[in-house]
Amino acid sequence: MSEVAFLGTGTMGLPMARNLIAAGYSVHAWNRSADRARPLERDGAQVFDDPGAATRGCAQVVTMLADAEAVVETATQALAATDRDTTWIQMSTIGVEGTERCRELARVRGVTFADAPVLGTRAPAEQGKLIVLASGPEDGRAGCEPIFAAVGARTEWLGEAGAGTRLKVVINGWLIGVVGVLAETVTVARALGVDPEQFFSAVEGGPLDLPYARTKGAAMVAESFDDVSFRLALSRKDGDLLLAAVADAGLEIPILQAVVQRLRDVEAAGHGDEDLAATYSLGSHPRGPSDD
Repeated sequence: MSEVAFLGTGTMGLPMARNLIAAGYSVHAWNRSADRARPLERDGAQVFDDPGAATRGCAQVVTMLADAEAVVETATQALAATDRDTTWIQMSTIGVEGTERCRELARVRGVTFADAPVLGTRAPAEQGKLIVLASGPEDGRAGCEPIFAAVGARTEWLGEAGAGTRLKVVINGWLIGVVGVLAETVTVARALGVDPEQFFSAVEGGPLDLPYARTKGAAMVAESFDDVSFRLALSRKDGDLLLAAVADAGLEIPILQAVVQRLRDVEAAGHGDEDLAATYSLGSHPRGPSDD
């Protein structure tokens, strides 16, 4: 049974680790808040109190943490306990600059580095249906692919390490753009006295019918944001990573910049732990004719 260290067992990491156990891996789990990792003991994982102890003896080390600082700090401790045959599979969303820091850390430690962020939220993670945006050296792929198969429905190999993160930044820009425009679409509908459900019914089955928008739209219409599949605070973080990447590329993206500012404002208003659909929740919404 192959041993793999899984560092970070939060909303995404916990079900991913469970799927590795179900696939036959011996999982060494660690989380900064140990109580978030303890449930894995019932599934057969070993839970450790520090990253170095968790990684000792493991050929693969997976990181799935909230941001670049957490990843670099944790990996620095973890890789000190590994040898040069180790592959570090970095699956967190940490942006272009954060990924470059990880590549350099892996180079210094002499380990193979795979950059493999994922597409999907809690439910696909639980179902093992994530999409893995994998990148890294070809000679390291064989050891990664069974791990990706355990947590995902599909793996896209994209080239050298860093290519996966760059594509994830692009996709996240599209995602937050969709949600931002959707929030204003629901607002406009209500302001004009249109039942938002009529909008969703009109586009159903056509090229404008996005399943993701339908899911988030239902939460916006109900103004119910407690069923969290993607925390708004993490989406704001991803928006900040997008803006940092395009600034480094010398670009201006005023539409997406406005959406990211909206996410910042909604988070500052106390909605950071709610679902991304809470983008709709800031401030009062206009009353339309049907509200009279």
